[in-house]
Amino acid sequence: MRIVFGADDENECTRAVIEYLREAGDLRVLSSGSWPEFARAVGAAVASGEADFGVVMCWTGTGTSIAANKVPGVRAALAWEPWIARNARLWNDANVLALSLKRLAPDVAVECARAFLEVGAEDPAESASIDLIRGL
Repeated sequence: MRIVFGADDENECTRAVIEYLREAGDLRVLSSGSWPEFARAVGAAVASGEADFGVVMCWTGTGTSIAANKVPGVRAALAWEPWIARNARLWNDANVLALSLKRLAPDVAVECARAFLEVGAEDPAESASIDLIRGL
């Protein structure tokens, strides 16, 4: 699994997520640019097929999710607990996970990333709705 990651700050939370992502797959970390720039770059890598998934982190996670979602083909989801992260993949086929690096405990952020990446495929019952999202 190819994963691309970007964050606009470094702290215990980002370090924990990066460590997990390195164990989960082939990780590329983007370390330059402002949050709109690296979120766009993460989104572009996912949309082009260069990466299978992206993870972006900023203070709230909101700005990076908005910026990544500006890239056609990206379905970025902001999650604050594993249930949200898992079901963003399952029910919405999200391909970029956005997390807060200020408000999540490191273990919760890692569990969100794990829940997101462990989903094997979208829920077939949601495929028609997901196809509508893809067509927007």
